[in-house]
Amino acid sequence: MVPITAVAHMENTVAPSEVDHDAQFPTMSLSFNLAPDVNMGQATKIIQDTVAGMRMPGSIRPDFTGDVRRFQQQQGDTPLLILGAIITVYIVLGMLYESLIHPVTILSTLPSAGVGALLAMLVTNTELSVISTIAIVLLIGIVKKNAIMMIDFALVAERQRGLAPFDAIREACLVRFRPIMMTSMVAIFGALPLAIGFGTGAELRQPLGIAMIGGLIVSQSLTLLSTPAIYLVFSRWSARWRERKLARRARLRPARG
Repeated sequence: MVPITAVAHMENTVAPSEVDHDAQFPTMSLSFNLAPDVNMGQATKIIQDTVAGMRMPGSIRPDFTGDVRRFQQQQGDTPLLILGAIITVYIVLGMLYESLIHPVTILSTLPSAGVGALLAMLVTNTELSVISTIAIVLLIGIVKKNAIMMIDFALVAERQRGLAPFDAIREACLVRFRPIMMTSMVAIFGALPLAIGFGTGAELRQPLGIAMIGGLIVSQSLTLLSTPAIYLVFSRWSARWRERKLARRARLRPARG
């Protein structure tokens, strides 16, 4: 048979016991732990700056694996996830109210909820993790119920009782104030144990409770003021659009005759 000396040269030296490969390239793994008060995003930035300052040869390509890669993927997919949830809610509300405007009025409560969740995490020095993202997605379903209760009552008052938009939304705010406050308080007190944190794995559940409480408090404070105002603005725009449409039809009828 062919001796090994015909295809290779052997010598005694120091070498690793095994060589790992990834996509046919040899790899070497380095692990690290997070220091106190340092989140995954900050650690990733520090490592990237350190590697850039080392001026390694072009044949060496650093890359993240494991938890860091999943974190980066989650950060990239989060905007698409939230956008998909908002589009889904808009389609469902549009079919429910048979309108393209009223779903926008209801979804106008979402920015305040997102800002409240981010502020709560900023004040408590909580990392924006996968659990925090789940809380923001949950807020999309929880927060919009305040606007739904007001808009639904106002639309019924307009269509069945013939009230003006201002009178309809004013009555909706007065009648629905108690249910809105009660449901919001129930959700806040329900998330309070998660935010305080008890038992094993409490640090995993805390971001969920903190984000939910912050989003609910800020949204509750602004919804009772912003939703009626947006409802009136869209009602006036809709009335003007209908008037222009009727006027355009009125101008076209004599010309056809």
